[in-house]
Amino acid sequence: MRTSRPSRRVVLAGAAVVAGLSTVPLLSSTAQAAGQAYRWRTVVMGGTGFVTGVLFHPSVRGLAYARTDIGGAYRWDERGERWVPLTDHIGWDDWNLLGVEAMAVDPQHPDRLYLALGTYAQPWAGNGAVLRSEDRGNTWQRTDLAVKLGANEDGRGCGERLLVDPRDSDTLWLGTRHDGLLKSTDRGASWRAAEFPADPSGTGQGVTFLVAAGRAVYAGWGDSDGTADSPNLYRTSDGTTWEPVPGRPTGAAAKVPVRAAYDRHTRELYVTYADAPGPNGQTDGSVHRLCTTDGGWTEVTPVKPGGTDTFGYGGVAVDARRPGTVVVSTNNRWAAVDTLYRTTDGGRSWTSLKDTAVLDVSETPYLKWGEDEPKFGWWIQAVALDPYDSRHLVYGTGATLYGTRDLRHWAPQIRGLEETSVRQLISPPAGKAHLISGNGDIGVMYHESLTASPARGMAANPVFGTATGLAQAAARPSYVVRAGWGDHGNGAYSEDGGRTWAPFPAQPAIAKDAPGPIAANADGSVLLWSFVHWDGTPYAARRSADNGATWSEVATFPKGATPVADPVDPSVFYAFDTATGTLHASTDGGLTFAARAGGLSSGDREFQLAVAPGRSGDLWLSLKWNGLHRSTDGGATFTEVAGCRASYTLGFGRAAKGASYPAVYVVGSTEAITAVYRSDDEARTWVRINDDRHQWGWTGTAVTGDPRIHGRVYLATNGRGVQYGEPA
Repeated sequence: MRTSRPSRRVVLAGAAVVAGLSTVPLLSSTAQAAGQAYRWRTVVMGGTGFVTGVLFHPSVRGLAYARTDIGGAYRWDERGERWVPLTDHIGWDDWNLLGVEAMAVDPQHPDRLYLALGTYAQPWAGNGAVLRSEDRGNTWQRTDLAVKLGANEDGRGCGERLLVDPRDSDTLWLGTRHDGLLKSTDRGASWRAAEFPADPSGTGQGVTFLVAAGRAVYAGWGDSDGTADSPNLYRTSDGTTWEPVPGRPTGAAAKVPVRAAYDRHTRELYVTYADAPGPNGQTDGSVHRLCTTDGGWTEVTPVKPGGTDTFGYGGVAVDARRPGTVVVSTNNRWAAVDTLYRTTDGGRSWTSLKDTAVLDVSETPYLKWGEDEPKFGWWIQAVALDPYDSRHLVYGTGATLYGTRDLRHWAPQIRGLEETSVRQLISPPAGKAHLISGNGDIGVMYHESLTASPARGMAANPVFGTATGLAQAAARPSYVVRAGWGDHGNGAYSEDGGRTWAPFPAQPAIAKDAPGPIAANADGSVLLWSFVHWDGTPYAARRSADNGATWSEVATFPKGATPVADPVDPSVFYAFDTATGTLHASTDGGLTFAARAGGLSSGDREFQLAVAPGRSGDLWLSLKWNGLHRSTDGGATFTEVAGCRASYTLGFGRAAKGASYPAVYVVGSTEAITAVYRSDDEARTWVRINDDRHQWGWTGTAVTGDPRIHGRVYLATNGRGVQYGEPA
């Protein structure tokens, strides 16, 4: 998923790089932890994230796996025609493992599956890990690595970087970005550095792919400068000694080997190249064919980039049933739009599949992005051909996975796979929708159904990339406002509860470069819009009392804070200044703010302030590991809530039968486990409502209960969409 501004985190080197030998079992099915049993499901949006790899099993019909950059791995259920998530058990402390760098299957043992996990290779991120399964991902064993992987960094569409050795099923290879090549001889239980002739660096790509060609293994190397003296493709024939492949192509168009696929019938290896690893930044590329029997190279590039038509080449797949039939993808081709090229004669001639494609996105209408028709795709680096069906072809994009059975008609093959990074949640007290979500990359979604992608697609007029703010007037729920990154405006309002939208008549100039959170007072007569640049720089907030026609600066509002409206009194707003640990309030409709309680924890932008529905001045403050605090006097004083050791995000839902106070939901911990909890007695006692199978990595952005259904809760995740739970 994109992490750039408009959208969607100690390097070791040399022979000392060894993988950790500790092995920790992970069970994908455990008993419900002490608490109430819940049934958890995923709100259907339909993909929405970057599918970075798809792998059909070569010896089992209908068995396939998919990986994503921040949303885990999936197995295709042929009978149910949907993807089954395999990594939802990854917990809070292991959030960095929800990005899948690479995956591998064993052609000789169909039930074996391996995943290399690690979202970021930055110093602040944890090390990677390898999961191995003997039952297709139903249960796992885990080996922690001593190196970092980067499933959401540049080059995440390369690969696969993980491979079962074709000579020995007990031997695995793992290519890393900054730590060379690792090898395991005990099916992934332990890892050590392998002898490899290229030197890793702390900032490069390292090994970009590993592919078997007969009994040999080829490795792409992403740190070459593209010259003859700087090899970027290596091979080993004995599993011990690696050597540069002679005669390889050179130049900018063949600088980075992105992917490779082997035609076992013709004994030829097809390699896609670009001048950068992608998915962004590619302007040149090529496709080459290596005859592995005589070492001869042939360029088979379908169309050479040039002029304003700049792009690289990404995915490549070989038809297991038809010799010389190959599909490759362009990548980062914005002028002419990316396509797939297909050849049936080993690359002598090519056909663009986009030119005859009929796209049906009725199941996921958001893919039109506010236009009349969807695009064929972008960020196409994952391409896969079903080894049992030559006309079953799939390709991943930055938002979905398209599939075809006839090479002409395409539709998203995405059921069950949800990768949205969710930022804001509203559960309206009335109307057709029980949920409105603000998201990374796909703006705002209005969910009339939780089991179907919104029929209206993403909120339009204007279309946003990433939503930065979403709010509803508490006493006038038909009025909703949103803010976000967009090319045609950064703020909008709705008079029908979020179904349709109109842009604000005007917006502050700063909104284009720093849209931030927004709030509407209780009756919707006043808006407060805070501004934060994508690099974190805060700016003065603006106020509007005429539905966005004019805006005035609020000098006393703490810069960059999130405005929160009192749900009862239209004249009252609140804001918590995380920089100083001070609660600020306004009693004149947001014209001025004054400090109230001070001396609270400070220094963390993720601290969150919430207000109980229907209660004026009833504030709850989540201070992460500094606990949960409450004020019943409008923020004049706060008291720490006993029994809540940590609180990351908090929301409210319908009260339990016989209770007078709304149900309180929190992502936090009462003891040692960070989990999802509910309280029906005003936070005096808590019950855990998720279990060890349902954790979804980092879940600290937003949580809210349903004001109409007691017990139903909606949870924002960073890569697994919106999860919603109900008592089992």
